[in-house]
Amino acid sequence: MAAEQRSDVPAMLALPSGRALALPNLPGELPIVMGIVNVNRDSFYEGSRVPDPDEAIARALAMVRDGARIIDFGAESTRPGSTELEPREEIARLLPVLRGFRAVSDAVVSVDTRHPEVAEAALSAGADIINDIEGLARPGMAGVIARARASAVIMHMRGSPATMQDNPEYADCVADVVAFLRASAARALAAGIAPRSIVLDPGIGFGKRADHNIALLKGIDQLAALGYPVLVGVSRKRLIGDITGRDISNRLAGSLGAALAAWRNGASILRVHDVPETLDALRTFGEVLR
Repeated sequence: MAAEQRSDVPAMLALPSGRALALPNLPGELPIVMGIVNVNRDSFYEGSRVPDPDEAIARALAMVRDGARIIDFGAESTRPGSTELEPREEIARLLPVLRGFRAVSDAVVSVDTRHPEVAEAALSAGADIINDIEGLARPGMAGVIARARASAVIMHMRGSPATMQDNPEYADCVADVVAFLRASAARALAAGIAPRSIVLDPGIGFGKRADHNIALLKGIDQLAALGYPVLVGVSRKRLIGDITGRDISNRLAGSLGAALAAWRNGASILRVHDVPETLDALRTFGEVLR
């Protein structure tokens, strides 16, 4: 049976304008599936790249029809070795998609950005969640989210995307990530972000080797013990290739296995490229073990 949900983890994620998203709260209840839509030409998985706004909107709508409860739009690639995108360019890529999607759908929208000015523009265009790979480290980011009464996904990363995989080392990866996320959540609360608007992400693949990533997937319960829902994004990442020997285009089966393990260990939200396949795997796994 999937791991029991902790009673101190909120059952609802608070969103702007008084909206809320129900989170899994009962043993065996399926996690939220977040679909990835990358509005760029250079994200690590080619299948997720949809730089054309109309195509990006169509992809997002298809994911909602397939069962995604959150759509995560991103315009900046943060794959290992990538360079930082200018915020003006990031905004120019995002806004036509956000406005177009919001005009035809009221689905929950997340925006994957580390830039406060991008977050502010995205929230003004109808985003509900800011998914920040830098864990609200940049000045002003937490305040932007708090003023909009939006939710924040606070992720752990060691270094920057350009350098994060240059021989990362930890004395105790899980303990280090827990300490970082505890401090980042405290910073979010101090800035005025509501406790029910915080989600934690261990940052699989962001400044970690395979053994670090596996330890974090095994230790999701230690992250959930901080009292916030945990998001895991492992879809098609290098860890899957390290385990299976498959290239990115052939990592679906491994990604599904990792998604099931993350749910089994306490994840509330799964960030994925392959929405219907992930939901099929979750439903089947859950039904058989019910």
